[in-house]
Amino acid sequence: MDTVTQIAKDDLEELREAFAKVDLNSNGYICDSELHDLLREANVSLPGYKIREIVQNLMTEGDKDKDCRISFNEFVSIVQNLKSSHVAKTFRMAINRREGICAIGGTSLQSSEGTQHSYSEEEKYAFVNWINKALEKDPDCSGMLPMDPNTDALFKAVDNGIVLCKMINLSVPDTIDERTINKKKLTAFTIQENLNLALNSASAIGCHVVNIGAQDLRDGKPHLVLGLLWQIIKIGLFADIELSKNEALVALLRDGESLEDLMKLSPEELLLRWANYHLENAGYPKINNFHSDIKDSRAYYHLLAQIAPKGNKEGESRIDINMSGFNEKDDLKRAEYMLQEADKLGCRQFVTPADVVQGNPKLNLAFVANLFNKYPALEKPVNQDIDWSLLEGETREERTFRNWMNSQGVNPAVNHLYSDLVDALVILQLYEKIKVPVDWNKVNKPPYPKLGANMKKLENCNYAVDLGKERAKFSLVGIAGTDLNDGNSTLTLALVWQLMRRYTLNVLEELGDGQKVNDDIIINWINRTLKDAGKSSTVHSFKDKNLSSSLPILDLIDAIQPNSINYELVKTGDLSDEDKQENAKYTVSMARKIGARVYALPEDLVEVKSKMVMTVFACLMGRGMKRV
Repeated sequence: MDTVTQIAKDDLEELREAFAKVDLNSNGYICDSELHDLLREANVSLPGYKIREIVQNLMTEGDKDKDCRISFNEFVSIVQNLKSSHVAKTFRMAINRREGICAIGGTSLQSSEGTQHSYSEEEKYAFVNWINKALEKDPDCSGMLPMDPNTDALFKAVDNGIVLCKMINLSVPDTIDERTINKKKLTAFTIQENLNLALNSASAIGCHVVNIGAQDLRDGKPHLVLGLLWQIIKIGLFADIELSKNEALVALLRDGESLEDLMKLSPEELLLRWANYHLENAGYPKINNFHSDIKDSRAYYHLLAQIAPKGNKEGESRIDINMSGFNEKDDLKRAEYMLQEADKLGCRQFVTPADVVQGNPKLNLAFVANLFNKYPALEKPVNQDIDWSLLEGETREERTFRNWMNSQGVNPAVNHLYSDLVDALVILQLYEKIKVPVDWNKVNKPPYPKLGANMKKLENCNYAVDLGKERAKFSLVGIAGTDLNDGNSTLTLALVWQLMRRYTLNVLEELGDGQKVNDDIIINWINRTLKDAGKSSTVHSFKDKNLSSSLPILDLIDAIQPNSINYELVKTGDLSDEDKQENAKYTVSMARKIGARVYALPEDLVEVKSKMVMTVFACLMGRGMKRV
């Protein structure tokens, strides 16, 4: 994976965006048929044999491990190695045409290598309309909204951080304590604080923001703004497309399938299963994707007709879907008529008729997710032999670890902590994040053979455990590759925790010129910093029960950045559980606001969960050592 680390920081997000546009089934790999579809759909003016030749060249040059697919890292190599060739120029032109791309010229928006960044007008239009609707009643946004989707108003509106903070709270409620957002008499410094708060909070909910800085948002760099907004919006759209939060999804079980099988599906896969469930009930053929298979709008017509309220429930008004536009011969007109019907359900957001006809995969996915969230039209099965206890949902600790992994940009993303780690590919990527070298020639990559697939995954898991013991020097007593492969929760968590802990400590060691860091060094630094700032608080250990009030952590934040804490908002004295929760919410957001990338949740502080408490203090120590 060395190639990725050598790419200019400013370019990596654009490459990830480009990769996603080609990887239509979102499995983390590109195959020859996806490349062929890309070039054909983009109307590249080349004869068929020339397109086949380009696809063959790209596969031959790029597929280093000869698994008949191109991974993201191989994709990066293609772009790097073929920059000046005709093949590469045709490839980039095809990617840019897929989503109606706007190129941004001028040296001020180019990287040091002169790379031209690009962004999608369609995405900008869709996100502006979504944000306008979502925040239309928020008084804090009245001066910035509504934005005109036909201008670049979006890139100006995000530059003070308020809209971003609000969108994060819409996607994952209570992530940011509203009291910590600077809203009035904004200065360069208070805007910087808002952007810190937004970026660190986005990271905490699982957004990959490694290559996005506060200055990028101040400058309104379109490709970075849109990339961040899509991640935030997507997390919100997908929040309830999960069995533990929506038990009616069990209705999508197929014959011979177990509940565990259904629970392993990603939100994208569940959405496709949901759409096909309704299409099957309508007697209409199934679809395989939300791009090429929905271009004629006809599947959407049937989906709308199936999910529209029938007026059978108490207090429910009937909404009739007019199917007369189904037989319209013009694709664009048919799409417009379909969207007029979607508007009856209050679900016209994200796509224009052109986005449907062109099969924009990202925006059509968002359109369908919004339909599901408003009108799932599923009934929880009864009288079936189903073990409902399996649907308990993830713990706070599991969610924190999963969000941390996704914030590191692992590919594919982790939706389910255990089932998504059974081939160890994500764990191996995380080893590289903590500077443990991985020999990727030893790693089996998908697609796995039908016969012996699990053996290939198990070999990866064995390699991951060996790396942990021998290279990372982790404490993995009693943990074997089979434990990861079986999805053993306790033992998988033990490894993941050590990865996160090492990642956190590595940051401190880099700031401290390589000096090894342990718990005692962190505790000593905390108490010395508190004392030097004239604070009376002390911390004895990460299990110190006094930490449940969050007061020592608030004092430390104020010591690192003097006068940052508004002590009038802090509850003191004999604290109730509610008081402690309010203090903890304020603490977590303030830590992020001064620049600490904290992943812990307020409940972790109230309950003094020592592991998470350690990460909070380590992140604050890193921020304190920077003295920025």
